[in-house]
Amino acid sequence: MLTGAVWWIASGRPTPPARLASVGVDHTDVAAAAGRIAPHARHTPILRTELDGRPLVLKLEHLQRTGSFKLRGALNALLGGPRPTHVVTASGGNHGLAVATAARLLDLPATVYVPERAPESKTRRIEAAGAKLVRHGSAYAEAAAAALTEASTSGARYVPAYDDPLVIAGQGTCAAEVVADAPEVDALVVAVGGGGLAAGTVLGAGGRSVVLVEPENCQAMHDALAAGTPVDSVVDSVAASALGATRVGALPFEVVRSGDTRSVLVTDGELLAARDLLWEEFRIAVEPAAAVPLAAWLAGRVEADLPCLVVCGANSEWIPA
Repeated sequence: MLTGAVWWIASGRPTPPARLASVGVDHTDVAAAAGRIAPHARHTPILRTELDGRPLVLKLEHLQRTGSFKLRGALNALLGGPRPTHVVTASGGNHGLAVATAARLLDLPATVYVPERAPESKTRRIEAAGAKLVRHGSAYAEAAAAALTEASTSGARYVPAYDDPLVIAGQGTCAAEVVADAPEVDALVVAVGGGGLAAGTVLGAGGRSVVLVEPENCQAMHDALAAGTPVDSVVDSVAASALGATRVGALPFEVVRSGDTRSVLVTDGELLAARDLLWEEFRIAVEPAAAVPLAAWLAGRVEADLPCLVVCGANSEWIPA
């Protein structure tokens, strides 16, 4: 089904919203995903607050099981079709942990491929969740190629990190919770890697604008939007373990381009300062990627009266005193 979507992207034509159904995902799929994953995923809280005299809402998705939003998409992928006998995926860390945990919850064996330099804070949790961990290659793309090979030869269910309708719909349940809990929010602000959360947020935001934030030199979505099609991008950021996709997925790109979105960039210095502020002001300890939305808001790059910043993950080393 992606053939037609890819043709529209390559042609440089704006993708009509109606075409989203033709590639297998729209806002109704988000509602279906919410029902599917409810027995296993947390409905995470929001925090209404203000900084520098300006109001904002924080969606505390770092409190999700596995420490990131990724569990939503992993659960929906495994629950939304025939039950597999074995699950395989590739990940920089958070998606692998989500798939490993979802598989454990559903009593399925799982194998997770990660790059050789994947953070120990994430790989040890993948193994603790019961999955077989395979380190392969220097980058995510190499790990993904090896995982796809195993899945194709073994008949296992491969769960993509972002370029999949069920994964996107699952990630969209995070935005749907925001809309239900804080309907006065006029924009949602999310960090972007491969595009799954970004696309899901567009579908789950109820027509609200979505601000897509990436670190400089780790900006696959920004580059894709500028080029009119997904392109290979440089990956060089302190947040690369979570946001380091070299190319956004074709389906997330189509969904994002059809919505009311704006792409902005932040520096590593800005996102690290935002991460530190989350701890200093709210005692919220997160990984660098989760601070990217706040960095954009602090820098004045979010145009909204009451935005909701999605605090998306907390899987970094944390050593208590």
